[in-house]
Amino acid sequence: MGIFDFLRKSNPPAGGAPSDKKVAGPARVVADKRAQTYDRLDAIQSLAAMKSPDAAAALLRRFTFSIDPSITDQEEKDLAFRGIVDAGKDAVPAVVEFCIKAEALTWPLKILRALLDDADYRTELVRLLDRFDTEYARNVEPKQQLIVALGDIKGDDVRVAVERFLDDVNETVRFHAVQTTFFQADEASVPALVKMLATEESVRVKNKVAEGLMTRGWTVPAELRSSASQALQDSSGFSVGSDGKLRKGAGFG
Repeated sequence: MGIFDFLRKSNPPAGGAPSDKKVAGPARVVADKRAQTYDRLDAIQSLAAMKSPDAAAALLRRFTFSIDPSITDQEEKDLAFRGIVDAGKDAVPAVVEFCIKAEALTWPLKILRALLDDADYRTELVRLLDRFDTEYARNVEPKQQLIVALGDIKGDDVRVAVERFLDDVNETVRFHAVQTTFFQADEASVPALVKMLATEESVRVKNKVAEGLMTRGWTVPAELRSSASQALQDSSGFSVGSDGKLRKGAGFG
């Protein structure tokens, strides 16, 4: 059993009723968009001072809404961020559970980055991305944000996890999946990228793939060159040479 499996078993899920009665009152205020600003700030500060997993789970609720003015919203979220980070690695299971249900991951990903070393951060992001599929979703932002975040991290597990989203139904997700895949700098991704071209309808995504293959000098496998050439006919003059390299310009061999 790993450290995070142990932590998940020993802490309640985020979003549930806090087991610490001292947390319950401030937790309700922190989650209340209509509460007075000074009451919410006081609740955030109270929870932050506890430095416990329950308090961290309660502080995460502040990231489920925004208020005006934006400067106050930022101040409250900064305080909640610092309070969760001060709780230490015991807060990780609550943050991960929050990520699973959240509409956006900007703040929880920042928290995970602050709490975890590089290897554990990568592992958690890959695990979170593995929960998503490539079908239609009302809100693709969490999936997209994970793929973008993985664009700053290299690893074979990252490459494998992201390649799946080259076939996502959402064009923007596919675009970011291409970017993150190329960031891995692993030519093992060439077959997946070339096969994607055959069904890709977006010219900008096709061009992104073609530019990436050309810039890196990667070779299209012989068995895929014909389909790649056909797929690139409508893509800004890219073509595949007899050596499998992509170049700008058509009709070379």
